[in-house]
Amino acid sequence: MPQSVLVAVDVQERLFNAMDAERRDEMVRNIKILGAAARRLGVPVLVTEQYPRGLGHTLPELRALLDDVAPLEKTAFSCCSAEGFTERLRGLRPSRVILTGIEAHVCVLLTALDLLGQGFAVSVVADAVSSRTPANLELGLAQARQAGAVVTATETVAFQLLGRPTPTPFARSQNCSDKWRGTSTSSRRCSWWWGMASSLRRRTDPSPTSSSGP
Repeated sequence: MPQSVLVAVDVQERLFNAMDAERRDEMVRNIKILGAAARRLGVPVLVTEQYPRGLGHTLPELRALLDDVAPLEKTAFSCCSAEGFTERLRGLRPSRVILTGIEAHVCVLLTALDLLGQGFAVSVVADAVSSRTPANLELGLAQARQAGAVVTATETVAFQLLGRPTPTPFARSQNCSDKWRGTSTSSRRCSWWWGMASSLRRRTDPSPTSSSGP
């Protein structure tokens, strides 16, 4: 059955430090939210790195979350030029490709344009991408939207991935795990769903990403 694929584009140490300081920590926090949801729900994740020998590797906190995802190295701006990227996507036959990362108006945008040209459905998560300036961010999102990508938000994508908290519509309160006490799988899924929902709404992660300058 077709499903979404999450892509983290070039969220690397030196690139991160060059991004708009008012948005970059929020970007990483939102990618972590989507990454955690993807891992929990079995949604495939792809990670790319632009010239890692010069720009560093994926941020440590994302590597820790996605520890078994081997980054695809690239030298061109579009992820579609990375060896194996397009082949992996075609093998997964995704219903859509969810793009996050750096930079909104360069690598993320050019990847979106290439994917759209190949017939993939593309979503760009506006609060999980970043550029060096707010103007470039807005231009990148506008061009992606104009080309046919869906420009969306972390919370929207997360709840689309999560779907219903249980296989039936009856457990819609915080106490749904009690209702499903006899079915441990449903209970655990329900409890986790409400925990994720609460964290999405609170956005209380107090620790900004820290790394040294280039």
